[in-house]
Amino acid sequence: MSWQAYVDTRYEVTAHDASRSPTYAQSSLVATGNIDKAAIFNSEGTSAWAASAGFTVAPAEIEAVVTSFADNSDVKKVQSEGFHVAGEKFFTIKSDDRSLYGKKGKEGVVIVKTQQAILVAHYPESVQPGAAANTVEQLGDYLIGVGY
Repeated sequence: MSWQAYVDTRYEVTAHDASRSPTYAQSSLVATGNIDKAAIFNSEGTSAWAASAGFTVAPAEIEAVVTSFADNSDVKKVQSEGFHVAGEKFFTIKSDDRSLYGKKGKEGVVIVKTQQAILVAHYPESVQPGAAANTVEQLGDYLIGVGY
């Protein structure tokens, strides 16, 4: 399966018995209605593996995201200054070593880092932030579970 499929179509593990092959429930990140555009990068942010049409995260923007994950300060730079995604500035509402959440008005972004990937997802103002975060975090959990 291509990385584009994870942007367009997300697969959730529905059976967790390691002795059997997992079964999957298929749903699209965008079709859930919780995310309207997304991109997947390698964990260094140097390569875009997949992206929704028209959703462009600039190299400097993803570099700042990668830097925020490595920042171990009490108050991270991204917390005091915010960050940019696709040319728009977001105020940081959560920042830790795995997740970065940002808001701009009623819309926002959820960014999740796995072992080998960074998921960048935008949600529109009609979506509750928690629903968007759950959608992206679940995909992050899945990817971590399969070694990504």
